Amino acid sequence: METMTRVQDPAKARAYFEQKMAFITGPVELDRMLKSHEAITLIDVREREDFEKGHIPGAINIPHRTMSAESTSRLDRAALIVTYCDGIGCNGSTKGAVNMLNLGFRVKELMGGLDWWKRDGHKTHIAATSGTSISCGCE
Repeated sequence: METMTRVQDPAKARAYFEQKMAFITGPVELDRMLKSHEAITLIDVREREDFEKGHIPGAINIPHRTMSAESTSRLDRAALIVTYCDGIGCNGSTKGAVNMLNLGFRVKELMGGLDWWKRDGHKTHIAATSGTSISCGCE
């Protein structure tokens, strides 16, 4: 069986990855940005019940389905918005990012969501401990 090797155009590959990095951030980079006191508004886009079971410290909860001019009116428009949801199998953070872009905010999405945040050893805040099941609510 013959293996076909495709040669990448380095300039196209660089442009692709640079563009991708303009729209996503990882847990380590987010932690660094938060510690440097950059103007960031961290939005957990999951449902309220899931937010209360655990979220990134300092995050606010605006479920992606409820994002509107009214629900975001008090947010700092100069701040970078970072959206996140449960994890890689959930697309709620992507939906939230699109909603926030449509409302005129600068946005990045947290790669891997809350799951990768915890896997990298970062702390979470737990407001309530009723139950252990978490649903990303990304439908």
